[in-house]
Amino acid sequence: MDFSALSGAFGRMEGTSSRLELTEILVGLLRETPADVTARVVYMLQGALRPGYEGVELGIAERSAVRAIAKSSGATPASVERAFKREGDLGAAAEKVLEKKAQSTLAAADITVERVYGTLMRIASAEGPRSQDLKVRYVSSLLNDADATGAKFILKLLLGTLRLGVAENTIMDALAVAHTGSRDGRAAIEAAYNVSSDLGAVAEAVALSGAAGAEAFGVEVHRPVRPMLAERARDEGGALAKMGGECSAEYKLDGERVQVHVGDARVSVYSRSNEEITRFYPDIVERAPRAIGAAEAILEGEAVAMNADRTEFLPFQELMHRRKKHGVERAVLKYPISVNFFDVLYVDGVPVMDEPYAERRERLEALVRPDNDGFARCIPREVVKTAAAMADFVEESIAAGCEGIMLKSHRSPYRAGSRGSHWLKLKREYRNELGDSLDLVVIGGFFGRGRRTGSYGTLLLATYDADRDMFSSICKVGTGFTDEDLDRLYQMLSPRVVLRRDARVESGLEPDVWFAPEVVIEVVASEITLSPTHLAAMGAVRKGHGLALRFPKFTGRVREEKSAEDASSGEEAVALYRSQVKSAVAGAD
Repeated sequence: MDFSALSGAFGRMEGTSSRLELTEILVGLLRETPADVTARVVYMLQGALRPGYEGVELGIAERSAVRAIAKSSGATPASVERAFKREGDLGAAAEKVLEKKAQSTLAAADITVERVYGTLMRIASAEGPRSQDLKVRYVSSLLNDADATGAKFILKLLLGTLRLGVAENTIMDALAVAHTGSRDGRAAIEAAYNVSSDLGAVAEAVALSGAAGAEAFGVEVHRPVRPMLAERARDEGGALAKMGGECSAEYKLDGERVQVHVGDARVSVYSRSNEEITRFYPDIVERAPRAIGAAEAILEGEAVAMNADRTEFLPFQELMHRRKKHGVERAVLKYPISVNFFDVLYVDGVPVMDEPYAERRERLEALVRPDNDGFARCIPREVVKTAAAMADFVEESIAAGCEGIMLKSHRSPYRAGSRGSHWLKLKREYRNELGDSLDLVVIGGFFGRGRRTGSYGTLLLATYDADRDMFSSICKVGTGFTDEDLDRLYQMLSPRVVLRRDARVESGLEPDVWFAPEVVIEVVASEITLSPTHLAAMGAVRKGHGLALRFPKFTGRVREEKSAEDASSGEEAVALYRSQVKSAVAGAD
């Protein structure tokens, strides 16, 4: 497949903010793509080379990319740097520099998707003291034969700056139309993706066999399942009503959700965003085979930092000491953990996700072998039938160092990749008038003044609407940031600057810069109000009005373990707004 077909589609997608047009471009591209190339095309649409859980990274520095552009164009590295500074994007700079070369040389040679992908994989696998020089030669060989547009997108893929405004939901819609004939095929594609976390493999199977290709996917050990998520509950009475008058309550621990896979003489650990994090948990690798009574199993749990004698839970931030690039061994010794298992998805060749929660919990309790030092156990749980009993369990969990409770319907199957009312989270009251925090996506920034000059002084935040796959603004936040927070966020956000509003973002405000919707931060506020400017939950409370946070404040917590699609939803904001109104009426009475 000619790479020009892919780079041309990338260019058209980059030039539109219309979801409909993006989908139409994708449908045309996928129909044009040979079936055996489809997986590679879909990975590259995601800005990747392999599914996220494999952790394949290109690892090329900007300086090396500049050298490769200079080598291929005949320009000096200094002139490439000047073009980079002028364009604000190294891919766009490469396009400008190589356009000049093309005007004075023969036409570029044909270059294929297969060749580009294979070269990028070789770059990702290059290691050793001379690896950067080898990577420069690989990149230069591609740029020598690519046209200017192709060079632009090769560089964007290399540097992780390909931001087309398409996400998994849009790709799945396009796959359904292109290879099953209508959007009705989306359900089978999504189900396959939910159990495999590999959209490229699913796409290729669908390209070869239609919906039947998707239906062939099942759960496998060492391939993460996309996690089931919970909705928020505001109070015990409402939560119990949603659960039909009876449910199981579990401690909601302030740790990291982990999916532990045991089988084939090894252990894999995945985060809630399906990133493989095995290297951060050598203690789980060592002890899980003894703690889980099965030859093959997939269990979910919460890894929580503990004090030295494992008698007290520590805050989430203490656990994150393990996520540093170096010193994992020291962090493991200094911050021991307890793994609190709460679900089982697969046991000895048998998927059990379709079993009701009550049956899965029985399986779990039979599988987990608690040890003397509290390293592995089933998460504390109690069956509750009254609001008073639920309130007592909330107090018990908070006294144990938790942040609230999880509520689970006894009849609920494990619905991979979905959020619904079969699972609810009831968190303790935060010290703010709203009564809860929200996890919001950073979609824009406003430049700071005074001591904040040179950073983003205020951020534009959004909720996520899963039904529309859209991020809708709900507030600007400029308080709660320390100088260290501002520096850290500037470093995180600057690579995510996009030239125009992402196609999945909507707001009545125009920030100084737009960001790709990827970073999630935790915010508290005094209340939620109606807004004609912010578009979160537009029309849900009053026609022509969305919802906005009043006096929002950053809590200091960047939710790096959460993807943007795991952020708080407009529905959650509506629930908090209505509860707030109800509380105000009750107070007036």
